[in-house]
Amino acid sequence: MSKLACVAGEPSGDLLAAPVLSALKQIPDTSNLEVYGIGGPRMQAEGLRSDWPMETLSVRGYVEAIKQLPAILKLRKGLIANLLGDDRPDVYLGIDAPDFNLGVELALRKAGIPTLHFVSPSIWAWRAGRITKIKQAVERMLCIFPFETEIYERAGISATYVGHPLASEIPLEPNPTTAKQRIETILNLPGNALDGTVVAVLPGSRGSEIELIAPIFFETIAELVSRLPGQLIHFVIPVATPRLRIPLEGLLEAALEKNPDLHIYLIDGEADAVLEAADVVLIASGTATLQAALWKKPMVISYKVPWLTAQIMKRQGYLPYVGLPNILCGEFVVPELLQDDATPSKLADALLAWLNNPNKVHQLNTRFAQMHETLRRPTGLLVAQAVAQTIAATKKRTNV
Repeated sequence: MSKLACVAGEPSGDLLAAPVLSALKQIPDTSNLEVYGIGGPRMQAEGLRSDWPMETLSVRGYVEAIKQLPAILKLRKGLIANLLGDDRPDVYLGIDAPDFNLGVELALRKAGIPTLHFVSPSIWAWRAGRITKIKQAVERMLCIFPFETEIYERAGISATYVGHPLASEIPLEPNPTTAKQRIETILNLPGNALDGTVVAVLPGSRGSEIELIAPIFFETIAELVSRLPGQLIHFVIPVATPRLRIPLEGLLEAALEKNPDLHIYLIDGEADAVLEAADVVLIASGTATLQAALWKKPMVISYKVPWLTAQIMKRQGYLPYVGLPNILCGEFVVPELLQDDATPSKLADALLAWLNNPNKVHQLNTRFAQMHETLRRPTGLLVAQAVAQTIAATKKRTNV
C-alpha cells in the first residue's frame, strides 16, 4: 500500500486539503492510499489518521508563535522522527503552514522523500527571501493563484497552478434568500426573522484573533446600530471552532447588557451560509476574506496583532495591502482598517459606505465575479493527480 503523509496547520488548511483526499480515492493508483499526519475534522472525515492535534500549530504572528514554540518544535521533531522511521511515506504533502511545513519538508527531502507543498507562502507580499529555503525543501509547489507560477519558475522551482478549491465549491451566483432560511432553521428562528439588513461578522478562527479584534467588532456593531436608528439590522457571527464559543458568548452578553435591542446571533460554523446571506461583511484578514469575495460581498477588512508583531511584519512586507481580495485585484477594492485604524467609528464609517452606495456594490460584484472565474479549477483533482504522479515516480525509482 502506498503512503501519503500530510500536514495542515489550521482550519483553512483543513478546508483546502479535504477535497484533495476525496479526489485521491477516485484515482485507481491511490484509491487505497494510507494517509496520516496532522489535520482537522474535514481531512479526518476523508480518511486521514491525525497523529497530533492540529490546534498546536494554529497560531498567527511572531509573538504568539514564540509562546507556542516549545510545543511546536517538540511536535515537529516527533513528526520528522516518525516519517523517517516506521511511518516513512512515499510522498509528503505540506498544506500551507509554511513556518512548520518547510522545516519538515527540508528534512524529508534530504532523506530522499519527495515533497509537495500545496499553497505557496506569500513570498510576493513579504519575506521574498524565503524562496531560497523553498527551493531546497520543496520538489514541486502547487499554487492556488495564477500569478505565482512565474515567480517559482524564475527561481528554478517546479510549480503548477491548481486554482483555489473554494472557487469550485462556492457557486457563481449566490442565493441570499435560501441562505437566510438555512440560518433561521439552524437557529430555530421564525420564518423571515432575518428580514432587513444582514451584517456578517467574522472575527477570525484563532483565540488570539478573538482576544484582539472581536471586542472591537462588537463595539462596531453597537456603533453601526446607533448610526441607523429605526433600521432593522441583524448581525450573524459564525463561530469557527467550539473553543471560541465561550469568549464570543462573553462578548455577546456584555454587548446585550449595554444594548438589549441588538440583534446578534452566534452560529456554529456555517461561515458560507452567513456570508451568502449577508448584505455587507466585517471580517478579519485571512482566508475568509477570499470566501467573502467569492460570495460577491462588499466587505471591510480589519486586523490587530501585538505591537511587536506588527513592527516585524511592517519591515518585511512590500505590498500596500494585506487582504486577499485586494492582492488579487492589485488595488484597494475593499477597505482595510488595521492596527490603530481598527476603531469602531472608522469601521462603522466603512460599513455604511457600502450600505449607502448600491452602485459601488454592483461594480465590486462584477469585479469579484471575474476573479471567481479565474480561480475556478478542479483544484482537489489537480492536487491529487500531482500526488499520484509523484507516488508513481517514486515507485518506479524504487523498482529500478
